[in-house]
Amino acid sequence: MRARKDRDTKSNGIGIPAISLAILAGCVLVQALRQLPSHQLDLALICGGLLTVAGTLRWRIPRGVVWLALVVAAFGWTAWRADLALSARLSHALEKQDIVVTGVVTGLPQVQDESTRFDFDIARASFDGHAIPLRGRVRLSWYAARKHAQPTINSCERWHLRVRMKRPRSLLNPGGFDFERSALQQGIVATGYVREDPANALVASGICVDGVRTQVAQAIAAALPDDTHAARLLRALSVGDERALDEHDWQVVRATGISHLIAISGFHVGLAAVFGALLVRVAWWLFPTLSLRLARPLAEAAVAFPAALAYGALAGFGLPTTRTLMMIAVLAGWRLLRRGGGFAEGFGLALAAILIVDPLSVLSAGFWLSFAGVALLAWTLTRESGWRGHLKEIGFAPLLMTLALLPLTVWFFGQASLVGPLANLVAVPVVSFLIVPIDLAACALLFTWPAAGHALLHLCAYLVDGLWWLLAHAAAWPPAMQYLPPPSLLAFVLACVGAIWLLAPRGVPARALGVLLLLPLCWPRTSQPALGAFRVTVIDVGQGLSVLVRTRGHALLYDTGARYPSGFDLGAAAVVPTLHALGVAHLDQLIISHGDIDHAGGAVSVLAAYAGTPVMGGEPGRGPVSMAQCHAGQHWRWDGVDFLMLRPPLPVTVHGNDAGCVLLVSGHHGRLLLPADTSSAVEPDIARHVPPGPPLVLIAPHHGSKTSSSQDYLVALHPRLAIASTGYLNGYHHPSATIVARYASLGIPLLNTPATGAVRIAFPALAPPRILSEERLRQAHYWRER
Repeated sequence: MRARKDRDTKSNGIGIPAISLAILAGCVLVQALRQLPSHQLDLALICGGLLTVAGTLRWRIPRGVVWLALVVAAFGWTAWRADLALSARLSHALEKQDIVVTGVVTGLPQVQDESTRFDFDIARASFDGHAIPLRGRVRLSWYAARKHAQPTINSCERWHLRVRMKRPRSLLNPGGFDFERSALQQGIVATGYVREDPANALVASGICVDGVRTQVAQAIAAALPDDTHAARLLRALSVGDERALDEHDWQVVRATGISHLIAISGFHVGLAAVFGALLVRVAWWLFPTLSLRLARPLAEAAVAFPAALAYGALAGFGLPTTRTLMMIAVLAGWRLLRRGGGFAEGFGLALAAILIVDPLSVLSAGFWLSFAGVALLAWTLTRESGWRGHLKEIGFAPLLMTLALLPLTVWFFGQASLVGPLANLVAVPVVSFLIVPIDLAACALLFTWPAAGHALLHLCAYLVDGLWWLLAHAAAWPPAMQYLPPPSLLAFVLACVGAIWLLAPRGVPARALGVLLLLPLCWPRTSQPALGAFRVTVIDVGQGLSVLVRTRGHALLYDTGARYPSGFDLGAAAVVPTLHALGVAHLDQLIISHGDIDHAGGAVSVLAAYAGTPVMGGEPGRGPVSMAQCHAGQHWRWDGVDFLMLRPPLPVTVHGNDAGCVLLVSGHHGRLLLPADTSSAVEPDIARHVPPGPPLVLIAPHHGSKTSSSQDYLVALHPRLAIASTGYLNGYHHPSATIVARYASLGIPLLNTPATGAVRIAFPALAPPRILSEERLRQAHYWRER
């Protein structure tokens, strides 16, 4: 009877890998929603799914039903957690209001020339003297006051601060970073800055893991010159401190495909576990009588996991780190319990555990790259015994990882490294088997035997410098990094199937045909405007302007967004990624309308990505790059589309906003007017020089300021559509309520980029202009701010 019951239970149950995949499916399905279900429905789905699974203990339920029940329960659990996370965000009524908060500094603060950026875990908050229910992590910047030195912020400190914040909000562009999604996954409920207030005060200093990480990073910086690649990279490899890496460093990392090595990977955590196990082996070899008290394999398991856990804590518990820790914990637990288990069971338990604890981790690219990479390596590599088998794995793994993760890399980042396989072939063994072990030993010795620690760090520095020299030369090869437009869901799915098929173990037929399924991803079909037609993309750069105009064979960029004193560069963060995502391989002209930072700030980054682009501007003397003077009367034609400069007139005697380059672009059936920040004082002159023609689309002058968009100007131009490029809750209150009402009274639709994201408009050769897409609608998700 008991044997029969065991057989029935086995027939009703499903294995650990299937359970983890069911949980994963439920978590992923929620991410396709534009609106979350109610709490009541979430609870019903969780209870219904779990009750069905529990029913297998008494009744014979088909495995397919059990699997679907797990999917349903995971769906409800993920939706409920997502709803809780969104509900914890700062309320709209408190945005841009002064709030007094008390909390603890978490993570590693990032110190810049004029500001310090840090994460802050709020414990108490009040507004206007009354407590408010605001808890959780916020991201703050503290800018240096004019009369005071920049404050020093350290990890683990408790502060009492007056802050001004707003809800997380993204600049939404094709191929751009989705901060709203990232904030949801990281639990960030608001972003803002510290207000100058005498009451801002350090309450107490504390001790925490992040403080230890800071001490290790400072010890490395003290031992090595901080301006060297070695010092910056060893801090990242030791404790996950990436603060010192500059944009050039990241360009080399991305171009060579070694991001997984710079961020502390699961492999490095595994090395820490191996190191702990080796210490046990040495101790048992030196003292054989220890075997009488505890078997060596059990002792190895008992020490390996704490060693890995300690290193994972120093690394900051990133997703790859946590995944490896989960797998090590499973393997150590099986050994301590004297039970067996294969890779699939350990991998499945780690996956299920992470999703149960944090179902929103599926929003992170690191989650997919980590788990997919390990799974595909296990699927691909046929384990051979002996040293030859290990060498084969080390040699093939970098190439296999690059090919296996190509679909995910293009899906999340829109790029692929051509030199990645060869770069990883060298970097993976050097970093994993030489640099990381020596680096970890050096960090441990810095606090116990400083002389030995310094010697090992300098040895590490020589190895890093040599490796970096090779990587930098590989990254300098022009085709090293390839940028691809965002793939369709079908192309992505086909590419995933193709990668799995291509890298399948021996015995799977026609593996080479998997390459064909990668073609839609790597060579997507693109369409170009017809002769006499053009397309326009108003890039979402916040409080600034950047507009891309493309004809059949040419591309023009008008303004580049801002670069702020904090170092945040919209040219690098928004403009260049958008150009790459839209497939712009070459810019034929860059126009910097005038010298204001919100129009010219990103020019350096744009020209770094598109070297050799000719530049003209309205105020060459104020520009961050060398440029020619634009002036009225300049005219050229590209692919049947006319470009006419309307202002400034020669000789140029005006300065500031009214010195801006005013450009009119005219196709067969539509026109675009780019008036920069010109004021109503020169609008009559602009209107006189705009000839009659097909329907006009207007970029609202000066972001919709009250000093522009006069009644007569709008009546004379009579645009079919206007677009204001502004920042969310910007301090200038652009677009002005008066101007918004003026456009509405004249029947002119006015789009505002905080509400739309990037706006793409087609100017066909045989039809009037039409809106192709508004990025905030195209990327509509439940986490999206409306």
